[in-house]
Amino acid sequence: MMRSDLLEIVHHFAVQGKVLDIAPLGSGLINDTFRVKTDGPDDYVLQRINNAIFTDVDLLQHNIDCATAHIRRKLEAAGETDIDRKVLRYLKADGGEKSYWTDGKGYWRVSVFIRDAYTYEAVNPHNAYCAGKAFGAFEAMLADLPDTLGETIPDFHNMELRARQLHEAVAADRAGRMAEPEVQAILAELLPHEEEMCKAERLYREGKLPKRICHCDTKVNNMLFDADGNILCVIDLDTLMPSFVFSDFGDFLRTAANPVAEDDPQVDKVDFRMDIFESFARGYLESAASFLTEIEKENLPYAACLFPYMQAVRFFTDYINGDTYYKIKYPEHNLVRTRNQLALFKAASAKVPQMFGVWET
Repeated sequence: MMRSDLLEIVHHFAVQGKVLDIAPLGSGLINDTFRVKTDGPDDYVLQRINNAIFTDVDLLQHNIDCATAHIRRKLEAAGETDIDRKVLRYLKADGGEKSYWTDGKGYWRVSVFIRDAYTYEAVNPHNAYCAGKAFGAFEAMLADLPDTLGETIPDFHNMELRARQLHEAVAADRAGRMAEPEVQAILAELLPHEEEMCKAERLYREGKLPKRICHCDTKVNNMLFDADGNILCVIDLDTLMPSFVFSDFGDFLRTAANPVAEDDPQVDKVDFRMDIFESFARGYLESAASFLTEIEKENLPYAACLFPYMQAVRFFTDYINGDTYYKIKYPEHNLVRTRNQLALFKAASAKVPQMFGVWET
């Protein structure tokens, strides 16, 4: 977009000071993000919300507004200082109540830029511990949120849905790939674990497992640190929604505990790093202990296995369907991803007894 167009959009929000520059910010794959520099006390972050993925923008911003307001009240009650660096703050549009603006085509929002804050891309035991502590504290602060939040992406981490989608893909065989020997072999490896991996939904229906307000995208780069390495706040709240705590626990470990990328074809290098698990679990249990039930706690090793299994099913389903969902770089890309995640599932499953040992130390 032209700078003049972006400047016009910014003027729908009550930014303080004169806008000096608007430039792309970060490398996110979902939303278009810009830093708005001003001569006032604050800079700002301008984002175009991807409403192809987040189809209910009003619900999306309702969730974020309710959560950030609740966290701000908690920080104030606790006597925290420098609160504007410890929780995101979105501006209202056109002096109204909504924290987004639309021209009927694009959807835009503006938040205050948090200065002198840093993110990390690489995972090590130290920042895995920080991540566990930060995401556990985030859930703890929202455990008593009085507002009702909705699912920004319905059934985002519903394993029963992913299993149904796999069976539908197998039955339809749209791309004619079910005859491939490797497809048959992978299917034979996945199916025996399906019932166990759908345990969360069953426990929920039985009234044994609660849903919490979760982040649902717990990457290490979704936290901000100050210059001294202290956690400031959790960011990127688009997937904030009711879910099982397994979403925040298992999804972090799916990427962080694997020493190679999820599409690395060298599956012999795939492993489940127990040093990362132990550090993340220690931080998470320290900050989430105030609200976790015993059934949630005892199933955290299950969560560590669930997410590579779920992602293997999703990649495999897409391969069978003819690669219609995930972008691929070569014909077998989704099959390679499937093998990788299946290897991670096996590695995590083999270490479940060690995971329970962390609870006891």
